[in-house]
Amino acid sequence: MGVTDVTAQTARSALGKGALLLGWLPLAALVPLSLLAGEIPTTYRYLPLVASAILFGMPHGAVDYVALPRARTGRVDLRGVGLVSVLYLVAGVAYLALWFLVPVAAAVGFILLTWFHWGQGDLYALRDLFGVDHADDLTQQVLTVVVRGGLPMVVPLLAFPGAYRRVLDTFAAPFGGSVGPWWVFDAKPRLAIAGLFGTITIITLARGYARATDRRGWRVDAADSSFLWVYFLLVPPVLAVGVYFCLWHSVRHIARVVLLDDRSVEDIAQWQWLRPFARFGLEAAVPTVLALGFVGLLWSVTAATAGSLAGATGLYLVAIAVLTLPHTVVVLALDYEQGIWVWPSRE
Repeated sequence: MGVTDVTAQTARSALGKGALLLGWLPLAALVPLSLLAGEIPTTYRYLPLVASAILFGMPHGAVDYVALPRARTGRVDLRGVGLVSVLYLVAGVAYLALWFLVPVAAAVGFILLTWFHWGQGDLYALRDLFGVDHADDLTQQVLTVVVRGGLPMVVPLLAFPGAYRRVLDTFAAPFGGSVGPWWVFDAKPRLAIAGLFGTITIITLARGYARATDRRGWRVDAADSSFLWVYFLLVPPVLAVGVYFCLWHSVRHIARVVLLDDRSVEDIAQWQWLRPFARFGLEAAVPTVLALGFVGLLWSVTAATAGSLAGATGLYLVAIAVLTLPHTVVVLALDYEQGIWVWPSRE
C-alpha cells in the first residue's frame, strides 16, 4: 500500500515548518549579534563553512545517487546510481579543469551557478514545502529564482565589497588567479546594482501578491525575502553565507530528499523523526567521506598557496563548486520529475 495524499501532506507540512524554524531562528539571532559584537574573530566567521563539511552542507548533496532514482522510479537501482555517478565524474572533472585553466572565470562561474542553484532550491521550497500558489507561471518562477538566489550572492557585495573580493581571491589564488580591483566593487556601480536588484525584488513580490489566492503563502515569501535582505546587509558575508548554506539552503533540500522516501514520509507523518534522518545520514555517509577525500586530494595539489584559514576554506569551497555543478543538474532533473517548473502551454 502506497503513501496516501493525507500522509504525504502531513509529512510535507511538518518538514516545511521544521525547515522554517531551522532557517529563521539562527539567522535572525545573528543580526543583533553582529551589530552588538563589533568585529567578529576570523575563526568564528569561518566556523559555519568548516562545519558544513559534515553538518548539512556537504551531506545535502551526497544523497543525489538515491534521490534521483527515487524521484524517477520510486526505488533505488544500480542504473540510477550509475547514471548519477557518471554525471558527477564527467561534469566534476570538466569544471575542475576550468579552475586550473581559467581560475577567475571559474570563480565567477561558481557565483553564477550558486545564484541559480540556491534560487531553484527556494523555488522548490516555496511551491512544495510551503504550498505557495503565486509562483505558478514561468515569469514568476524566473523572478523568484533571480531574487532568492541573488540575495546571498548580490547583497553581501553591496555591504561588504572588500570582504567579497577577498573571498573571490581565495577561490582563484590556489590556481594562480587574482581578481584585482574590478569596477563592480566601486561605490557607484554597487549603488546601481542595489537599485536594480531592489527593484526586481519589489516587482517579484508585487507580482506574486497580485497572483496569490492564498495570501498566507505569499506572506512567507515576502517575509523570507525581506529578512534575507536585512540579514545579508548586516551580517559579515563569510559568516552569513556559511550559516545560510548549512541551515537554510541545505536543510530545505534535505527535507526535499527525505520526502522522496515513502518510509520516511510515513514515519514523519507519525512524528517519528529519528529513523528518517538516521536513514538520510547513512545514505549520505559514504559519498560525504569520498567528497572529503576529494578535498584532501585538492589540498595536496595546491596546499602551498592555501596556508591560511581563509585560503583553506576557499579551497574547500572550490571542491564544493566542482560538486555543485553535477548536483545542480540532478536538482534540475528532480524539478522535472516533480513538476516544479511551469512551462507555457503549446495548445
